Amino acid sequence: MKIFKEIAGRIWAVWAMISFVVTFLVIFIPSMFTYLLPDPKGSVLFIKIARVWMSVWLRLVGCPLKVSGKENFKKGQAYIVTCNHNSLLDVPLSAPFVPGANKTIAKTSFTKVPLFGWFYRKGSVLVDRNSDTSRRKSFEEMKAVLKKGMYMCIYPEGTRNRTADPLKKFYDGAFKLAVDTQTSIIPALIFNTKKALPANKSFYFIPHKLRMHFLEPVKPDGLTAEQLKDKVFNLMKDHFVNNSH
Repeated sequence: MKIFKEIAGRIWAVWAMISFVVTFLVIFIPSMFTYLLPDPKGSVLFIKIARVWMSVWLRLVGCPLKVSGKENFKKGQAYIVTCNHNSLLDVPLSAPFVPGANKTIAKTSFTKVPLFGWFYRKGSVLVDRNSDTSRRKSFEEMKAVLKKGMYMCIYPEGTRNRTADPLKKFYDGAFKLAVDTQTSIIPALIFNTKKALPANKSFYFIPHKLRMHFLEPVKPDGLTAEQLKDKVFNLMKDHFVNNSH
């Protein structure tokens, strides 16, 4: 039985890749027009296009997404959204389904992919983690995103969680940004992407229902970055454990 699942996972991965590329090519030119609009208008339209794309693609690959907690985003308020990170599937999920214009802190490496790199760049604040200059620049760019009333999406675990623990240890960046700008954090939990696209398997994809939960905002008032990090970590860990089913 296990061998049949492995074979099916490889076959479905082919379909997932083909459908991803074909649907991306359909939305590519419309998405590039968003470069002509200043932010936040450009990013509002970009996110709407990305949401349509992902909604179609996720259904094509048998991974419908249910989102809850969107009411926690208050109109006219900027937020930092912290997402857990279990799979490459988290990346195309997080930004499109955050209810408003947003950018994601992202590695520079994907910008080298033909065509997709331009799309990726539009939705991101880019950082080279090996460069102190790049990290400082990206921190200022994230501040600028928040000043425009947009949201910043950050994966505080840094890289995919390949452990058996609910969450990896958090980095400080999101919480320093929150304290420096006095911006509230909305914790976000993504469920089941590890089952659909496991980090420990190459070229493997299995359909699975996905969920994304936005929790109530956490204010940085009176907290250090370290205290805020611990508070958000515990909230996210408890929610993930209690809702993983």
